[in-house]
Formats: sequence, C-alpha cells, structure tokens
Amino acid sequence: MPDDIPVPATHDMGGIARFHCTPVEHDEAPPDAFGRQVDALRQVLAGKKLMTVDELRRGIESIPEGEYFALGYYERWLRSIALLMVEKGIVEKDVLP
Repeated sequence: MPDDIPVPATHDMGGIARFHCTPVEHDEAPPDAFGRQVDALRQVLAGKKLMTVDELRRGIESIPEGEYFALGYYERWLRSIALLMVEKGIVEKDVLP
C-alpha cells in the first residue's frame, strides 16, 4: 500500500468483501450481569472524569484483529477501560490478568 493511504483498522469494515451482504444481527436482549457491571464501571469512571466515551471507542478500535473478534461486546469495553486506566497511570499493568 502506498504510504499516503491509511491502513484500515479492525473495526473499519466498510468495503471489506468478507463483510458485504451479510445479515445484520439485531440483539434486542438487555445486557447480562457482566454487561451491566462493565457499563456501571464505565459510568462511574466517566462521572469521575477519568475517561470519556471517545477514549473508550479509541481503546476498542485499537484492539488487534485477532483479539477483537475473539472478545464479546462488553469484553471489548472492559479491555478498553483497562488499557485506558493503565495509560493514565490509575492502574498498574502488572495487576491486570
């Protein structure tokens, strides 16, 4: 690829042939207990001005492709939150699993 053309990130699926014409999955089910806990953590951290939704999204989008597709929706959120807290020096990396 030429240097001036950005390489698409894992989450940037527009135009990728393997994702053309696939049915959209509609998940109408509410989050399970794990999802509610992760969302509660996100809300607390946002309320304390320790993270923003834009930072959460950046963290999710930075997850390598293999890991991204192996993780569930709220697992991606938790991975992003953990990375952000390490980046900000709030959590030591060695205490994370």
